[in-house]
Amino acid sequence: MMTNLFFDHNATTPIRPNALALAASVMGEVGNAASVHSFGRAANKHVETARRQIAETLDVSPQQIIFNSGASEGNNTILKGFSGQRILISAIEHPSIIECGVAAEKIPVTEDGVIDVVAFQDLLNHPTPPALVSVMLVNNETGVIQPVAEIARMAKAVGAMVHCDAVQAYGRIPFTRESLGVDFLTISSHKIGGTHGVGALIGAAGLQVPRLIEGGGQERRQRGGTVNVAGISAFGVAAVEACASLDSYQNLSVWRDRIELHVQQSSNRVRILGQHAPRVANTSMIVVTSASGETLLMAFDLEGIALSAGSACSSGSTKMSYTLTAMGIEPSPQLASLRMSLGYTTSEKDVEHFIKVWDKLSARLFKD
Repeated sequence: MMTNLFFDHNATTPIRPNALALAASVMGEVGNAASVHSFGRAANKHVETARRQIAETLDVSPQQIIFNSGASEGNNTILKGFSGQRILISAIEHPSIIECGVAAEKIPVTEDGVIDVVAFQDLLNHPTPPALVSVMLVNNETGVIQPVAEIARMAKAVGAMVHCDAVQAYGRIPFTRESLGVDFLTISSHKIGGTHGVGALIGAAGLQVPRLIEGGGQERRQRGGTVNVAGISAFGVAAVEACASLDSYQNLSVWRDRIELHVQQSSNRVRILGQHAPRVANTSMIVVTSASGETLLMAFDLEGIALSAGSACSSGSTKMSYTLTAMGIEPSPQLASLRMSLGYTTSEKDVEHFIKVWDKLSARLFKD
């Protein structure tokens, strides 16, 4: 029987059992959280419980949490809220930043995928200071951790506001809104073991957050639309569990490093991007020369191992992403990029099986 292994946790993480149980239970109830009767109050209680749970993990007040449909909506909300003003974003942001339809200047990165702070300072020195700077905390493809606190200090020195897409960092490394020094944070439920279609936008205390969806009094009139009570409830549970296990999550780096060492020793055609920069424990971007990315991904899939070429939000594309291009990698039909991302369900047995499959496929698909 084929072994089916999931090594694509940066795309989504399996829902946590307690989150699933609560979501199922809440879905069996009836009530709109905006209604004033008892059913509505019961639904609203679920939402407010989750709001408090998430607020505690980020050391903010519950009033600073705005629930939405996911981090892509949160990212669009902020960027579009500053449309028409000067905006700086990193060249490796998520597509919901890069492709949100708002003009922005890109901050270059080094070959290790870290923000080039010297180039960033040059952009800040422009006669017209930026109104907004948006930099992700952890890159979704390489796992590289960005110096957001430093970026925020530099940006605020010229009067800019700062947004951080913290989707791939939340529940994986410790941080708070204040420790980063940013004005806006976006996070997502399904990346930490909650349901799909739920996220949150966090603003600094007393700060007016831009509105994207109008036409309702939900979320204190900051985001219109009936709230996803079951999904939000699961989000709260997942947040508590993920943030409570931050220390154990770091142990994934042992297995990631084991895989990286093996694949690099297996062929001189293999390199690991961002390997010399600070990274989250679970992510590895493996680049193989003289191999087709699509062929390699399909080969792994046929062996029962799920990987990706990069961001899962690029229409399922197996083409090289702009993140790798920004890091100085030249596009080529004979260049494969494989994003391997582990998660809380990964086991040592999974890692051993991955290595066996790697050896099998590398012997067949590329040779030194």
